[in-house]
Amino acid sequence: MTPDPEALLDRWLLDAAALAPDAGRDRWLGEGSRLLAGWTEPHRRYHTGEHLAEMLAALDELEAAVPLAPEDALVARTVAWYHDLAYDPRAAPGSNEHRSATLARDHLHHLGADDVVVDAVEAGVLMTATHEIRADARHPAVQAAVHDADLWILSAPPGRYAAYRAQVRQEHASVPDTAFRTGRATVLQVFSARDRLYRTAHAHERWTARARANLRGELAELDDGR
Repeated sequence: MTPDPEALLDRWLLDAAALAPDAGRDRWLGEGSRLLAGWTEPHRRYHTGEHLAEMLAALDELEAAVPLAPEDALVARTVAWYHDLAYDPRAAPGSNEHRSATLARDHLHHLGADDVVVDAVEAGVLMTATHEIRADARHPAVQAAVHDADLWILSAPPGRYAAYRAQVRQEHASVPDTAFRTGRATVLQVFSARDRLYRTAHAHERWTARARANLRGELAELDDGR
């Protein structure tokens, strides 16, 4: 699915008006253009506007089903916009998320967003480095929604999941096959070993079975290839 950049920008403008009402359309539009430029960098294959659009769609589903309070949904969508803004497939683990969190904090402060919102967005972006939610998290509903939406792809239909796997491999094209299979299997085994993949009741009930099947299938293929 190739997302419509104008539709994404329209979504951003609506949320930017709520995040920073005093900034004005020109600044909202400028930030939206910077965000879209980041998500369309030429080296990206999975961490693109498609992933962003899928994550926003998952958040829409969770907002309606969980339900998620409008203010929490707004923060969660903002996390989605910033969580992979910095993305280098060669970066050390956690580096992309920390860089993205710093960008989110700087950009949102520049727009004039409330400090509480900025803190919540930063925490949500950092959470995506490990997909572990701290017991003392100050915005657990936001983090649970972000966690699940970011991992929606694990529950994607077979065709989309196959495309996702290919995109991830393309992003790491410089990594030799054996090393890639070992690293990919290590990442997936962490999720596969969890008693519960998703944090919200809706995602747990609706997405888990398909995600478990996708994980089993890919891990079996990775094991056969080694």
